[in-house]
Amino acid sequence: MKSFLLGGAVAAALIGLAGAASAATPDNRLASQSCFRTTDWQGWHAPNDKTLYLRVRMHDIYRLDLNFSSSMLTWPDSHLVNVVHGPDIVCSPIDLQLSVAQGTGIGRDFLMIKTITKLTPEEIAAIPKKDLP
Repeated sequence: MKSFLLGGAVAAALIGLAGAASAATPDNRLASQSCFRTTDWQGWHAPNDKTLYLRVRMHDIYRLDLNFSSSMLTWPDSHLVNVVHGPDIVCSPIDLQLSVAQGTGIGRDFLMIKTITKLTPEEIAAIPKKDLP
């Protein structure tokens, strides 16, 4: 009888651990935080050399504030390079490894992101049209 009760307790503990593990899945992280997948990222624009706006899932805009400026962000032929290691979910600055390159990639600035902020509809409406991604 003791082994049956012990087996039941072990099974219940394993089910509880499985439930906790499923709560930490990438899809649950997306729902519970202001996170996005890099595959949902559809465009970007830099209104200045220390700020980026990312368009995500058509209607969401995220503002990335940088620790250091990069004049390449505002050059006409620049493009962003994002290196993904592991899951493609972005919830915090450490989740992005961004750099900006010019033209054929001759020069590249690595970008250190200070903050990522999902903007409200009111904040998006306040952005000049020319600065929207």
